[in-house]
Amino acid sequence: MTRIREGDRDRIAALFDRHLEAGLHHGAQLAVYVDEERVVDLAGGTTGPDGDGTTSTTRHLLFSCTKPYAAAALHALVDDGDLAYDDRVVDHWPEFADDGTDKAEITVRHVLSHTAGLSTGEIDDRPDRWTDWTAVVDHLEAMEPISPPGERPAYHALTFGWLVGELVRRVSGSRIEDVAAERVFDPLDMTDTGIGLREHEPDDVAALVAFDEFDRCRDPGEGLGDHTQVAAPFNTEAIHRAVIPAANGIGTARDMARFYACLANGGEVEGTRILSEETVDAMTTVQAETESDGTLSREARFALGFWKGGTTVAPYGTLSPERAFGHAGLGSSVGWADPETGVAFSYVTNGVRDGSYEHVARVNALADAVRLTLR
Repeated sequence: MTRIREGDRDRIAALFDRHLEAGLHHGAQLAVYVDEERVVDLAGGTTGPDGDGTTSTTRHLLFSCTKPYAAAALHALVDDGDLAYDDRVVDHWPEFADDGTDKAEITVRHVLSHTAGLSTGEIDDRPDRWTDWTAVVDHLEAMEPISPPGERPAYHALTFGWLVGELVRRVSGSRIEDVAAERVFDPLDMTDTGIGLREHEPDDVAALVAFDEFDRCRDPGEGLGDHTQVAAPFNTEAIHRAVIPAANGIGTARDMARFYACLANGGEVEGTRILSEETVDAMTTVQAETESDGTLSREARFALGFWKGGTTVAPYGTLSPERAFGHAGLGSSVGWADPETGVAFSYVTNGVRDGSYEHVARVNALADAVRLTLR
């Protein structure tokens, strides 16, 4: 049985604190499970430049760490037998494509593995439309694939979530945020997590801070570009209250680590099962690999809603094992599971740094510190 050695938690905490002292972000949370037991639960810094102190229950914008939550809701419907990975999307969503077209051949598997050919569209650059689910669905129905289905992996940064979300709605009759709550968040007692905020919830989300050029190790033209512009829409209440299943999850590291602890243990944690072992195996199996797709500009190994480890840039440790799986979120957060060691890890911050270098270096330092303590 894997354990963290006594006394090493202090060393992990010291590195966590050092990131705050160095100004890599204003506030952060770190949570680690080992064999279904939470062994690290740290919080520090502030919720923004002029914010209150960050606690373990401070909610953060999770960016693309939201994708596995949305995917898990869809996987639960696969477990129920309501759809299959190789079903065509049009079998459940007839307006999605015209019969006889390439688009009509897009399957659920293509959507989940970022091989649907619908990676980018005009809607990506229209935050004013993200709050209107009907407008988004209309856009998806009008899109044409930029490559044949299944032929070329390309990261679907925003369209992934809307495609998954509308599939969930068509199959279950319920909205993605409600299905995710019913099938994932509520059973796992992830009380501080949701896809967007609901009407009764206060907008108490930690403020994202994008770092200026002089704070960065690389030119802003590389990687994700101008982080100030990227982060700005996600600091608005309108986006916090929208449903963007690829990008606007609201939650904590403590909740995210519990989610990954469940998956590391085959879909069950502390007697609560959300997915079958067979489905967990299927959804964490590599479906497509790419050296660079024009969106991520880096290596990627796509499973069904998750990134697998084993590349030089995977944010699961400097030498991330191929078996590890999880997801990162726009230079601010990451969560992952290592089923062999039983480790589940989540690091959540409010400082948006370069995703291809600075963010990976930051999260890998903590992941390595955790791995070094295991025995």
